[in-house]
Amino acid sequence: MVLKTKTFFPKSDKDIKWYVVDAEGQVLGRLASRIAQVLRGKHDPSFTPHADLGYRVAVINAEKIVVTGDKAEQKTYFRYSGYPGGDRYRTFKEQMERNPEFIITAAVKGMVPKNKLGAKLMKGLKVYKGPNHPHQAQEPEVLTF
Repeated sequence: MVLKTKTFFPKSDKDIKWYVVDAEGQVLGRLASRIAQVLRGKHDPSFTPHADLGYRVAVINAEKIVVTGDKAEQKTYFRYSGYPGGDRYRTFKEQMERNPEFIITAAVKGMVPKNKLGAKLMKGLKVYKGPNHPHQAQEPEVLTF
């Protein structure tokens, strides 16, 4: 007896669903992993690993994220200009002062697939400093963790 299982393909005309997450007082890694799960659609019973299920997330109050322990002084962000000696490092605290949106974006990017699907999912993540966001027209649902 041979069992044939068929791969489930979700409907391609699925509506886009927006969520708003308030990052105030949230721990960075835990928040990022939950956002990555929502972007992939793992909370949905019709989850399909090879497809974008149409979930989008807007994060507000990015400057109020917290990290545990001594990560504020020890965690570093690396970038490279492409020239010899062009490597630059910033601590978490310095990055928070300059660009807090990047911190959440980088954390979520590390938790989505490293392929074309991951790049597509990252386009659905919008991070904003402060409590205002321009996605009221999409009628986002508030997501609490």
